[in-house]
Amino acid sequence: MRIYRTSQAVVVEDGGKFYRVVAESWDELVRSGDLAGRARAATQGEAVKFDASQALAPIGSQEVWAAGVTYYRSRDARMRESKDAGGGDFYARVYEAKRPELFMKATGRRVVGSGAPVRIRSDAHWSVAEPELTLLIDPKGEIVGYTVGNDMSSRDIEGENPLYLPQAKVYDGSCALGPCVLVADGSLPKTTAIAIEVERQGENAFAGSTTLAELKREPAELAEYLFRDNSFPDGVFLMTGTGIVPRDEFTLESGDVIRITIDGIGTLENRVA
Repeated sequence: MRIYRTSQAVVVEDGGKFYRVVAESWDELVRSGDLAGRARAATQGEAVKFDASQALAPIGSQEVWAAGVTYYRSRDARMRESKDAGGGDFYARVYEAKRPELFMKATGRRVVGSGAPVRIRSDAHWSVAEPELTLLIDPKGEIVGYTVGNDMSSRDIEGENPLYLPQAKVYDGSCALGPCVLVADGSLPKTTAIAIEVERQGENAFAGSTTLAELKREPAELAEYLFRDNSFPDGVFLMTGTGIVPRDEFTLESGDVIRITIDGIGTLENRVA
């Protein structure tokens, strides 16, 4: 089942049909601790008309956090970009360490949905989109759903000094989620594919893919670390890192169209403002 958020309602898709979920708000639904049960109950009602292209980002008061260096490919890329700043081996240590890298990515108001524009920093010269499986975690720390995430990043700023990570990662329009939340029983299969395509002036500027088999850390492990000495009364989203990194000479440009697809969830599409 896939759940969509709109300005007026929450809608669940099941078997190609759409049903309205009885909920006071998106936040109330996530806080309930019974996302799957509430979604299943909705499918017992009458189907409604719904245009999925009108869905908003599936987020309310939730924060978005992110995990880094969870794929070998991202480890190598971040070692290269920070080598001149003396931080080249930091990321190798994180990749091998027991404790993951976790950082806050965005508040709800900074997040855009599918079809809305993302941004590159005005003071950055090397910017990329990072496609990431993103977990929806309820207040109890249980993973209750999955969505597609775009972690927009300024690689030159982060590479200049690892302490600049917040500036490279957190700014208006730096995070996109959507188009929906997949409610799944248990973990997604390791064969789940993640793919990205960047279109520039009608041509393919970059494309890449990976699978969850390349993810070094289990999603449940990342969620457990995030909830250590931390509480999220409205739930939280957690991006699980990227395994797709463009060649070093590639950077996003205004007008580029970014499409990120994850098996079973859908495609998140954003144009660079």
